[in-house]
Amino acid sequence: MRAVIVRKPGGADVLQLEELPEIFPQRGEVRIRVRATAINRADILQREGKYPPPPDAPSNIPGMEYAGEIDALGDGSIDFTVGERVFGLVGGGSYSEFVVAHWRTVSRMPQGLSFEEAAALPEACITAYDAMVTQGRLSPGETVLIHAVASGVGTAAVQIARAIGATTIGTTRSEDKLHRVYDLGLNHGIACPDGQFADKVLNVTRKSGVNVILELTGGDYVAEDLKCLSIKGRMIVVGLLAGSRVDLDLARLLSRRLEIRGTTLRARPLEEKIGVAQMLSRNIVPLIEQGKIKPVIDKVFRLEQMGDAHKLLESNNTFGKIVVTI
Repeated sequence: MRAVIVRKPGGADVLQLEELPEIFPQRGEVRIRVRATAINRADILQREGKYPPPPDAPSNIPGMEYAGEIDALGDGSIDFTVGERVFGLVGGGSYSEFVVAHWRTVSRMPQGLSFEEAAALPEACITAYDAMVTQGRLSPGETVLIHAVASGVGTAAVQIARAIGATTIGTTRSEDKLHRVYDLGLNHGIACPDGQFADKVLNVTRKSGVNVILELTGGDYVAEDLKCLSIKGRMIVVGLLAGSRVDLDLARLLSRRLEIRGTTLRARPLEEKIGVAQMLSRNIVPLIEQGKIKPVIDKVFRLEQMGDAHKLLESNNTFGKIVVTI
């Protein structure tokens, strides 16, 4: 099988397309013929040697999401048949023609989507829904602040929040990107090239603040976030693009009874990954099939162009997801 591998940490040029031995599903697993995958920040960190994959994932093949067809069934893998169109998340290995996964972590593709469209959805939708709704308890009528709102997770979060009846405020460093997110249902956009947004958020909310913050940036944004949260507000920290350390006002944290919670998907145990896949199938796929969540794709590359795909994501000039066909 063909796969893009990392032999040594480094820049995008270390990504190499090679022929590797065929893989086979074990008991409880299915093999998926991958037709498309998508690029994530975690892939870049893994390529740089800063984010090793979990023990049950290939050590040298990045890639966390896929769309494709069931190709083979291991013993005990029920509920699927060969040829079914599926999508989902893996701990790694989706930069390849084939990937194996536990059958209970696999979801059927929504009707009417191409493989390229489906590959743009699992990581973004699962991350946004799990953080905002499952952990952040976002409810109809509440307000959510979404950082990096033009990213893959950000654009998914806007659509999910709109579908459940929440008001959205989104930040990005680019005024041009905001206009495109409005088309997805964003209620209020804030361009903040200097990272200062708290006063603008409070102005939009008439000083009451927001109920939930989807923090995709980290760093000094977190200190600004505390100023924006309403009483009993919840912040879910997902990304650390702006850094992992910040000086916090703990007095505000106490007086307003705020919650700050960190989350990650990749290192969760199998039983939690099964729960995430069930959430994708039960809560997110229906919204996709109803047209309430649409894939947002910046550009599509071929597997041979994986290095160019990584460079584009690193440029921070993308809107939505970068997809790679295989």
